[in-house]
Amino acid sequence: LAKLIVTGATRRQALQRAARALAEFTVEGMATAIPFHRAVVADPAFTADPFTVHTRWIETEFVNDIKPFAAPADADTDDEAGRETVVVEVGGKRLEVSLPSSLGMSLARTGLAAGAKPKRRAARNSGPAASGDTLASPMQGTVVKVAVEEGQEVAVGELIVVLEAMKMEQPINAHRAGTVKGLETEVGGSLASGAVICEIKD
Repeated sequence: LAKLIVTGATRRQALQRAARALAEFTVEGMATAIPFHRAVVADPAFTADPFTVHTRWIETEFVNDIKPFAAPADADTDDEAGRETVVVEVGGKRLEVSLPSSLGMSLARTGLAAGAKPKRRAARNSGPAASGDTLASPMQGTVVKVAVEEGQEVAVGELIVVLEAMKMEQPINAHRAGTVKGLETEVGGSLASGAVICEIKD
């Protein structure tokens, strides 16, 4: 939505300008990180010279007395007429999300007539995770963990491998119970979307 950039001849001047700019910075109608930034630029741990913040400062030392965001009192969040339902697909799962109509996401643009039930769209073929005996990679990624061995008996939902993509780890679990066969995946190896990880046979 917006970015605030503050400069100064010294760090102290930049902090003073940042505090003033953040005090004047207003975004209405939604939660933002502005209250957090206001607190940080005034916190002695951040303003001291040298400063004492570190990578786990927020989790371990920051005193969070910031009040939770509250919607404006005049916003009628219970008014069904003021909300619309949008169907989205995340990770192959279909979800219905209720949004304020003021966001401009009209049902007409989503292809849903008022009162009509949304049609289920076919999931995109990003390499099905499982089909029959075959367990395939649902995405391209690097193997960071192999939790089973060739010939091992597994139960439904048991972890087989963990993939890493875009700095996020994705566990791939057994879609059925059985014996692991054809497991040639190794830690550090790359898998393409749809690549066979192994087969799980009776």
